[in-house]
Amino acid sequence: MKAPDALLDRLRRGHRFLITSHINPDGDAVGSSLGLTRVLRKLGKSSVVWLRDPVPGLYSVLPGADRVHVGTDPPRGFPDQFDAVVVLECPSLERSGIADAVEAAALPVLNVDHHLGNEPYGHVNWVDTAAPAVGVLVHRIAEALHVDVDPATADCLYLALVTDTGGFRHSNATAQAFDAAAALVREGAGPDKVAQWLYESRPESAVRLQGAVLQTLELHDDGQVATVHVDHDMVAAASAQPGDSEGLIDIPRSIAGVRAVALFRQLEDRRWKASLRSRGEVSVERVARRHGGGGHQNAAGFTAEPDRQLGGLRSEVVQELGEAIRLADHAAAERVDATPRDIETDSGTSDA
Repeated sequence: MKAPDALLDRLRRGHRFLITSHINPDGDAVGSSLGLTRVLRKLGKSSVVWLRDPVPGLYSVLPGADRVHVGTDPPRGFPDQFDAVVVLECPSLERSGIADAVEAAALPVLNVDHHLGNEPYGHVNWVDTAAPAVGVLVHRIAEALHVDVDPATADCLYLALVTDTGGFRHSNATAQAFDAAAALVREGAGPDKVAQWLYESRPESAVRLQGAVLQTLELHDDGQVATVHVDHDMVAAASAQPGDSEGLIDIPRSIAGVRAVALFRQLEDRRWKASLRSRGEVSVERVARRHGGGGHQNAAGFTAEPDRQLGGLRSEVVQELGEAIRLADHAAAERVDATPRDIETDSGTSDA
């Protein structure tokens, strides 16, 4: 899907933009936001990235990460000195964590996303659910605006793509994803450099936190569902930062026979955030949506209500993940039953 003319026109006419994404930003949120900032700069525009939550340490090496405005207070000059708000990878405006400020600003909102269930909350909405990452959509914006992508911008967008495809292991690792990766590498992205940032530069505290999280591992449904959790005490004992839990969910997901995983992380307000992952046709997006969250078929999440205790929440999610597995198996069996078969004759041979 090409970038819509209405979006491109807004970007051409505006001079200063606010860029934001969802709470607890991941690699796609950070990479696409910083990448779009650099694309707009090439057009002679200025922009500010405003995220409600800090950039995880894993992504702090990206160019411009140290200039992200963080918190609930708006950046200087907002909204009077801005022409529009670009919301990236955020299925609802509430998920940005700064919805009240954006709505009060009465500025045009440009909604660019690839999540299933995106609410068309923008003045302009570009939602391409087939896109493997919003970083890919930012790359298309650059192409449509005839902006040359430099190596630093390519690194931002390539990291967005790598993280949202799980290192090209999720079901969204499509031909489109590899085409985009190849284009970004041609423009100067360094796959070896990005891989080192993501997989070979973890601080000691993150590794110690990983060990503590693995001690919470539980298997359910005959080993098909795995759960882990991380709470405030574990983070403090490891001298870790909240962002150090990024990527921990991939460890239980790697266990043979596991088809769905939940990682429960305690937030500052003591609520629990559930990150969900799955394999193949098992949809965790439906589970997340049931709890007011969202995401993709194989990667989704939600934040529980303030009064939910971990034990009850874990039991409920385990049951729902088991149901998602059984639903996927039922759908697969129905497809097999619907497959045309050769019709046998009386002699036992087929007519085909």
